Amino acid sequence: MISPRDMTAAELAALLAFHADSGVEWLLEDAPVDRMAQFAAEKRARAELKAPAATRAEQANQSPVPSPRERMAAQTASPPSSSSGPTTPRATIPDDAAIAEARLAAESATSLEELRAALHGFAGCNLKLSARSTLFAEGPADSGIMIIGPMPSADDDREGVPFSGRAGALLDRMLGAISLSRDKAMLTTAIAWRPPGDRSPTRAEAEICRPFIERQIALAAPRTVLLLGNFTARFFLNSNGTIHSQRGQWHKLAAGDHTTAALATFHPHDLLTAPATKALAWRDLLAFHQHLQQTSD
Repeated sequence: MISPRDMTAAELAALLAFHADSGVEWLLEDAPVDRMAQFAAEKRARAELKAPAATRAEQANQSPVPSPRERMAAQTASPPSSSSGPTTPRATIPDDAAIAEARLAAESATSLEELRAALHGFAGCNLKLSARSTLFAEGPADSGIMIIGPMPSADDDREGVPFSGRAGALLDRMLGAISLSRDKAMLTTAIAWRPPGDRSPTRAEAEICRPFIERQIALAAPRTVLLLGNFTARFFLNSNGTIHSQRGQWHKLAAGDHTTAALATFHPHDLLTAPATKALAWRDLLAFHQHLQQTSD
């Protein structure tokens, strides 16, 4: 086997280009992840769900479940000393307790910076174990405009910024067409962490992320929200309809005590895979631009 030490700079560059073209996103994880332990924990959780109610109640009496506040206190406790050696992140199974914990963490934040810190410190969602980055809103909160996508893409996860890569570049052109840019709006995603393999989040995973994105909206208090993509529209509009049936219509989006106008349209990725939808997206952008002009007067 050829060692990298024996390769020239040009050969190394060619090898990296080959890996990139093959779809390799990174060669090493930032921290070791015990996939076998994660799988075993998920298997035990599924078995517990199938167990009779009496058995689950008996187990609950023997091992009481800590409250959300107790779980938060345990997460924020001082880490063990370095003499104990490195620790491997434990797999987290999404459940109602984790959802309550996320709600408490989000509602306790009184500013966007506090919310950012709470989200980065939150360890109650299994998606965080496989993701490289925790995504949070980027851009000026006082712009009155928020653009929300679904979950981070591979490019977003690698860069740590929402709407990166080809989809992000197309979004920049879409916004430019209506005299808008990403530095004049807040950009974020409904789900803070990229699901493995770009799969859709489970219901529990989505509900764990919901308090954080709704708190972002409540604290930023935008006048207008643009929802991008099928998942995002369903997530916020509580509908089973597709983006084709929900796009181009104005909706009321409530987040905490704040209510704002929201318009759904296609995600830039949809336009890359189905260019025929660009004409419909353009109509939606014009309606969005008209609304911005009316509300700014």
